[in-house]
Amino acid sequence: MTSLPCGQDDGLQIQMAESYAFVEPTLRHRRTEEEAGLPSVYSEDEASYLPYKQKRRRCITLPKIFIGLTLLILIALLYLSGYTPLRLLPSERVHNTSPNRGQFTFGADAKKRDAIVDAFQHSWLAYERDAMGADEYHPISHRGSNFSIHGGVGYMVIDAIDTMYLMGLKEEYNRARLWLAKEHTFDRNGNFNSFEARRFLCPQTTIRVLGGLLSIFHLTEDPLYLEKAIDLADRMLPIFNTPSGLPLSMANLGLRLAVDDPRSKGLVSTAEATTLQLEYRYLSHVTGKSVYWDKVEQVMKVLKESKQHSNLVPIYMNAETGRFQNSEIRLGSRGDSYYEYLLKQYLQTNKTEEVYRTMYDAAMQGIHDKLIVKGVKDGLTFTAELLPTVQNHLEPYMLSRKQDHLVCFLGGSLMLGASTVGAAQTQVSRPPQENELTTIGKRDWQTGSELLETCIDTHRTETGLSPEIVYYYSPDDAGKDKVKADWYIKGARRGGNPVYDARYMLRPETLESIFLAYRLTGDRRYRQIGWKIFQSIQTYCRLDEGGYASILNVDDIESRRDDKMETFWLSETLKYLYLLFEDESVIPLDAYVFNTEAHPLPIFTPTHPLADF
Repeated sequence: MTSLPCGQDDGLQIQMAESYAFVEPTLRHRRTEEEAGLPSVYSEDEASYLPYKQKRRRCITLPKIFIGLTLLILIALLYLSGYTPLRLLPSERVHNTSPNRGQFTFGADAKKRDAIVDAFQHSWLAYERDAMGADEYHPISHRGSNFSIHGGVGYMVIDAIDTMYLMGLKEEYNRARLWLAKEHTFDRNGNFNSFEARRFLCPQTTIRVLGGLLSIFHLTEDPLYLEKAIDLADRMLPIFNTPSGLPLSMANLGLRLAVDDPRSKGLVSTAEATTLQLEYRYLSHVTGKSVYWDKVEQVMKVLKESKQHSNLVPIYMNAETGRFQNSEIRLGSRGDSYYEYLLKQYLQTNKTEEVYRTMYDAAMQGIHDKLIVKGVKDGLTFTAELLPTVQNHLEPYMLSRKQDHLVCFLGGSLMLGASTVGAAQTQVSRPPQENELTTIGKRDWQTGSELLETCIDTHRTETGLSPEIVYYYSPDDAGKDKVKADWYIKGARRGGNPVYDARYMLRPETLESIFLAYRLTGDRRYRQIGWKIFQSIQTYCRLDEGGYASILNVDDIESRRDDKMETFWLSETLKYLYLLFEDESVIPLDAYVFNTEAHPLPIFTPTHPLADF
């Protein structure tokens, strides 16, 4: 028996073995239908792509005729009453075909699912060969790097381990677990960011490492992972010791000290402060230690008390006062996860904490009031940013027609919210019918599906990959010859040096929304789009010698590559692609929420007192 790390005095003890048996019953095994002696679920012909239907004897009886006539009468009555299904993509001006134009599919597409697994293995085995245990991987130079000169905290391994477990990669999983049991430590005398990685400085400690540990603990019930999660969380608790309770952005894990970021002293990123809640609340639930829950709930209380009149929040807060700073309002970097976690906090605790639904509803109203904009040529729906003005007190913000790839999470999130928070009844169909959603639910479903279409449209580049940032033409540009589409990549020109905005970094956000849209609709079109994006990644990002790399210019088929394979490629992008083609019984949406790094955490009914602020 091994006692808990210093500071854990509740008597909880955990046994940790040097090696741990791979739990066969709980593993989602990867196999093809042919291997199981079953017919293929889908035709290999992309054009047909129809569900397999088992042949059976036909037997016409009077009861069946009666049932059939009854259904026909019911359908006729519904038609005469004006009932129609909810439209998925309502803008006929943009989309000339029927909104529900896909075939509805169920079950796994084994061939495509297994191709995703092969891509994971191609990535992981290269990392394991060149840099096992390092925080980052540089596949072109075949080396790893860490965010501290004293060593890393294994966040590539931890970020990826639940993905390989879900994929059924037994050998890779066992080697990764053995490394964590024998080689891994958080006792590093270096400053690590509490939420997000900054280049060459610190890892995404909460969403990647704590979230990864809690997810794999839930999937395996292996005490090794819970012990490490408790160790990490306790080392980070000092970040909450500020006058307001808002967490500082960095911690020295070895010294167990909070560290103020020297580049933005006293300031806290809104997304950083509000993207710890799913992880710490679940840790509190499984350990019974209320301190984790209380710390992150205080953050949400401060946010609510600092409410803005627009229901939108600036991207910076003051850790001393708990008040917002005059800064940008946006759904991209430093703002995105705040909006994402409002819905997920409500769903995580089985819809028991009404305060988060109220905050979510208000935030979505603010987005619709202030940030939703239409393109000037094709009418694509996108989200703008609000930039603070210096001297104009009557108009404190000006509109910037810019959208990060990061914002592409919102389409799927709105669709998920529409089918849960926006549902008019307990269960909704797949896809939801119009009478099954509230007025707000219909609005959010429509906006979400349109935003997803816009993000899909940004893949209309030479490589089929989406740029990091796009700008949208203004109404003043509408009549100019240069306007060939709604959006453009600022500063990019063919044959010139690539600009930052033009790169593709193996990001998952569009694929995340495609996965959610498919699970909520069953529309095979989303699988087809996801597969096309994956094929573009294979063509332009895959390295023959192992691994995948970012490309610097999505509009150049000869683009140079950046020597970096992001950990979210393994934890998010490939996981969402895998689940897109896997059977929907694997990580079902009514039983799990995904943290912002795609680590699935279970929905539970809390024993902790419910939020009452």
